[in-house]
Amino acid sequence: MPAQAPLTVLLAGPRGFCAGVDRAILIVERALEKFGAPVYVRHEIVHNRFVVESLEAKGAVFVDELDAAPADRPVVFSAHGVPKAVPAEARQRNMFYLDATCPLVSKVHSAAEHHHKAGRHLVLIGHAGHPEVVGTMGQLPEGAITLVEDVEQAERVELPNDRETAFSTQTTLSVDDTAEIVSVLKRRFPQIRPPRVDDICYATTNRQAAVKAIAAQADAVLVLGSPKSSNSKRLVEVARRAGCARAQLVQRASEIDWPALAPMRRLGITAGASAPEILVQETIEAARAHYDVSIEEVVTAREDVHFNLPRVLEG
Repeated sequence: MPAQAPLTVLLAGPRGFCAGVDRAILIVERALEKFGAPVYVRHEIVHNRFVVESLEAKGAVFVDELDAAPADRPVVFSAHGVPKAVPAEARQRNMFYLDATCPLVSKVHSAAEHHHKAGRHLVLIGHAGHPEVVGTMGQLPEGAITLVEDVEQAERVELPNDRETAFSTQTTLSVDDTAEIVSVLKRRFPQIRPPRVDDICYATTNRQAAVKAIAAQADAVLVLGSPKSSNSKRLVEVARRAGCARAQLVQRASEIDWPALAPMRRLGITAGASAPEILVQETIEAARAHYDVSIEEVVTAREDVHFNLPRVLEG
């Protein structure tokens, strides 16, 4: 048997689960422990099939809307946040619900409320149709928020000239792309109010910085994550922009076309904020079947963020 070619795996750190995802998954698991199965979850709790299927195996039932869940069982709202109409409907039906919205998304919701009460029109930078954007826009009356997706829209958008304006962003955007959009908005609307603190979350920022560090020295980069995951897709874009043209998104190691990646000596691996570490280790083991693998960790930040569970699930 011929000797395997050497391959250095550049393992990005931080990678994988963030505190908001950890909290959301734990809310479902604790609810199942406390209230028994089934526990219903509106939409995917996070954008990852492995996570969703693992929770289904424990007794979680995922539904598109509340009318698909019985009123006498607990229901959990996903980490992405929901429009105000959703908890209102749950209360109307006397449902017991648990809100797994990431606290950093909730901060964006609170800021939107604050600006609206102050009479400001809000610009939201984000991707149309993404659950987080749907949830944020659903905090205010229709017409109170203008969505801007890219630089081209920022150049064309018309805003009310009879009131102050402010902007917020989806928490999982590309840091660099967002900076370009903000630059255009500030040039066109010099008085527009920025967020008090950057809305792009710490985990998104840290994972993008880490993938930049590995992309510049890798022949290829694999990002473990779902095609639905905004932060995972942004990691691929960031890797390509940082110099690795062969960056790609994969959900599981079984999807990887190893011959298509050859020749390579250095492979970067990272994972989106909703992808569990087990998928990273699975990918490394798959690489060992084709190469003589050595691991080099490239750590650009340390994370120690923790979010508390709802009180009803504590203890």
